[in-house]
Amino acid sequence: MLALRYTRAMMRNRLAAIRFGGPAEMAVMVLLAWLALVSIPIWFAPMGLSWDALNHHIYLGWMAQHSRLDQDFLAAGYQTLTYPYLYWPVYKLAASGAGPQLAGAVLASLHVITVPAVWLIARACMPGTSAFDAAMRAMAVLLAFLSGVMLSQLDSSSNDLLAASPLVWAVALSLEALRPERVGARRSLLLLSGLLAGVSVAFKLSNGPIAMLMPLLWIFAGGGIRERLTNTALACLCTLAGCLMAYGHWGWQLWTRYGNPIYPFYDAAFTPLRAMQGWTP
Repeated sequence: MLALRYTRAMMRNRLAAIRFGGPAEMAVMVLLAWLALVSIPIWFAPMGLSWDALNHHIYLGWMAQHSRLDQDFLAAGYQTLTYPYLYWPVYKLAASGAGPQLAGAVLASLHVITVPAVWLIARACMPGTSAFDAAMRAMAVLLAFLSGVMLSQLDSSSNDLLAASPLVWAVALSLEALRPERVGARRSLLLLSGLLAGVSVAFKLSNGPIAMLMPLLWIFAGGGIRERLTNTALACLCTLAGCLMAYGHWGWQLWTRYGNPIYPFYDAAFTPLRAMQGWTP
C-alpha cells in the first residue's frame, strides 16, 4: 500500500515537472489526430462518390489538370466555373484507380494540416504548461474535429475543410502574434496571417465575409496605435496579394473567355470594362 502511494506521488511529481505546451505536445497531437482521422475511412466509412462528386468534383479535378473551358460549355452547370485546383486530389485518386479506403485515408490525411492551427488557437485560450492545461487543449482539438460538419467530410469528396484551412491558420497566427514572447516576430506573423486569409478567399469566395473580420484581430497585436494601424494595413495588403496570387491563374482563364474573372458573379459590373477592351456581345 505504501509502495503504491509512493509510486503515485512520484508520477504526480514527474508530471508536475514536465512543461507542456511546446512543439513536442503539438507533434503528439498531430500524430494522434492523423491516426484518428485516417482510421475512420479505413475501418468505418470508406469514401464513396456523392451526387456532388458525380456532378462536378471529379470534373473540376480534371479541369485543374487539363483546362477544358474552351472545349466544354458548363458541363457541370455553373459549378464548372468553381475554383478547381482543390479538387485535383479527388480526381487523381479516382483516375489512378485508388480504392475507397485508400482514397479516404489520403483525403483524411490532407485534413490534418488544420490540426496544428486548431492546437495553436487552443493554446492561446489555455496557455498554461501543466498536464491539466495540456489535457484541456487536447479536448479542445477533439471537440473541434467532432462537429457534424467535420465528420461529414471524411467519407466524401468535399474540399470545404481544405478551403477553410488557410483561414483557420490565419486566425491561429494572429493569436500567436499576441503572445508576449512573439514580440520580435509579431509583424511577420501578421503578414503571413493576412496572406493566408487572402488565399482562403481565393479557394472559396464565401470565406470573404469572415476574412473581412480579420483586421479586428490584427489591430490587437502591437504596442502603440501607430504600430497597430501599420501592421493591420500591411496585413490587409497581404490579404489582397494572397488572394491575387492564389486566384490569379484561374481568374485570368475566366477573364479571357468570359470577360469576368469571377464569372458568373457580378457580371454586369464588368460590362464597362469589357466595352473598354472592345468586347462585343
